[in-house]
Amino acid sequence: MDKKYQPLFTPWKIGNVEIKNRIVLCPMGGTSLFGWMEPHHLDKDACDFFMDLAKNNVGLIIPGIAPLKNLIGGQWLYKSKKTFKKLKPYMEELHKTGAKVFVQLTAGFGRSFSIPNSMAPIIKNKFLSTLLKPVINLPYLCASPSPLPSRWLKGYQCRALTKKEIKDMIKAFAKTSKLCKDAGIDGVEIHAVHEGYLLDQFTLEYTNHRNDEYGGSFENRYRFAVEVVKAIKKECGDDYPVSLRYSAVSKTKDFCEGILPGEDFKEIGRDINEGIKAAKYLEQAGYDMLNTDNGTYDAWYWAHPPLYMPKNCNLEDVSKIKQAVSIPVVCAGKMEADTAAKAIEDGEIDAMGVARQFLTDSHWVTKLLEDKVEDIQPCIYCHNACLTMAHYEGVSNDQPMQDSKHMSRCALNPMTMDGGKYDIKPAKRIKTVAVIGGGLGGMEVARIATLRGHNVTIYEKTDKLGGVFISAGKMDFKERDRMLLEWYKRQISKLKIEVKYNTEIKDLSKIKADEIVVATGAIPKKLNIKGFDKTIEAIEYLENHNIVGQKVVVIGGGLTGCEIAYQLSLEGKQPIIIEAKNDLIATRGVCLANSSYLRDYFKHNNIKVYLESFVKEINDNFVVVQKGLDEFKIECDNVISSVGYTPNPIFKEKKHIHVIGDALKIGNLRTVVWSAWKVAEKI
Repeated sequence: MDKKYQPLFTPWKIGNVEIKNRIVLCPMGGTSLFGWMEPHHLDKDACDFFMDLAKNNVGLIIPGIAPLKNLIGGQWLYKSKKTFKKLKPYMEELHKTGAKVFVQLTAGFGRSFSIPNSMAPIIKNKFLSTLLKPVINLPYLCASPSPLPSRWLKGYQCRALTKKEIKDMIKAFAKTSKLCKDAGIDGVEIHAVHEGYLLDQFTLEYTNHRNDEYGGSFENRYRFAVEVVKAIKKECGDDYPVSLRYSAVSKTKDFCEGILPGEDFKEIGRDINEGIKAAKYLEQAGYDMLNTDNGTYDAWYWAHPPLYMPKNCNLEDVSKIKQAVSIPVVCAGKMEADTAAKAIEDGEIDAMGVARQFLTDSHWVTKLLEDKVEDIQPCIYCHNACLTMAHYEGVSNDQPMQDSKHMSRCALNPMTMDGGKYDIKPAKRIKTVAVIGGGLGGMEVARIATLRGHNVTIYEKTDKLGGVFISAGKMDFKERDRMLLEWYKRQISKLKIEVKYNTEIKDLSKIKADEIVVATGAIPKKLNIKGFDKTIEAIEYLENHNIVGQKVVVIGGGLTGCEIAYQLSLEGKQPIIIEAKNDLIATRGVCLANSSYLRDYFKHNNIKVYLESFVKEINDNFVVVQKGLDEFKIECDNVISSVGYTPNPIFKEKKHIHVIGDALKIGNLRTVVWSAWKVAEKI
């Protein structure tokens, strides 16, 4: 192991509990030990996932949020005694690895509850929502400190919690914590004065308008969180560790609008001064650790940083919290191992919090210890499978129900939390496999097929592997994409997979193979408008950023178009986005943490966005745009087209010919990788 990582592998204590190293698995929704969106039970997928991490040198494991009440059915977790009885022998086995486990318990979501779009008509209808209460009590799940606007469903007002409901939750925290202690769980974490969830909404002035003992003064706003830890300590003893998931700073400008990195704007939530004051107050109340980052659901990109956010984005604020308290402080948020190690050595934090990297590569800590850093498959912060909660104008949470039930999966690693659906099993009969196309999909199918024992050859028409991912990775903020591409190349080399470069396949009869996989991607769409031939295709620009002038019109406000506009802005140029829909990035699969960053960035930087607008004509130095009944010109130096793609399979599917990725159906990184796995598993 490189000695610069040594501080990560020193012991530390939370209360009386010693943790063998300073790497903490931060909790992720969907990884609860007790199941998610289903009746409480000891969840096998989660148990397998955490045992694998424990065997691979994770110091402290914090499973994803466990609701005090079932989301479906509404039963209290503490009444599920059988679940905790089964948990005890599991914990005995896990403790043999030397890892420790804190279970995260949540009071709930409040206005941050991501109302599924399919449920929106129900929650707005008093009769239907009352009828469904025994199954899913949506008004209760959204209940907040005060009547507040939902973060997700425009026009819906969340009701206020009653004092009885608050007291019932406090009682449930204590009872559930005692069951955790008796089952061998090393501590509990309270979710959360963090990220704008329910307890956090109580602490923040802009979301707490109560006039009883739970609202008004600083002490009243933090009373709920204080009473929770006091009740747990009374039930479990003062020596039983209680961590708090904590946001140092809210980074919030207004409802549904965050403060960007470096932006100077008045905070309406918790600023750093209150963050320090509250940390001291919560330590005095009895909390034994602060598991810390920043943000709220109104500024979600701080708590779930997408690729646009800086590395180690929360460290500066979290280090100020560390200086103010004597209990351990964990920092999360795009943490880099070398930076975290240095911060620990310098006393700025006590431990490094990591979440989604474990979904991509559950063995990354072991690889770090064994000096195999280059073999760590990097998370690229896409949220394409782990957090697909999409939100845009006219839609609440446009997340498929299957994704809602199975969060915290990984676009790059379909085996994560999948219940054995995806696996790498030895092939029953070794075959020769030809893969046409060396993009990400082609490399992935070649990799998995080779690991199963097949003999694979990749046919790539250019002189390099990577396909369109090479071009996409040339944007300044896509460092992780570039790292992923290099990781794939190394795997292809290590597995000794033959690659025939500069080889374009036009006739399958010349290929001698048992199975052929077509991974030829897609081709750009063209619009039937005057002057469209004057446009620069998105990939052309990505290949050479210097081919455009200062003022650039981008046709298409989907994810790619917005990322191109963002890149142009970073280069000091003036992008103008023309989008036919009523919002930017109005599509499934793109997490609100990602899309809201770009929307907030464009608003803050005064980048012109024309929604529900269409380009009618393109000329050498202007475009003609139609918006409703209005028609107008926009002067520009260039026009970039980002209006989508069409599958380009080259060869059609039939027996022994398999089409994958965008060559089959336009999707995203997840659909490309997962379709590659499906084919590689069955050949």
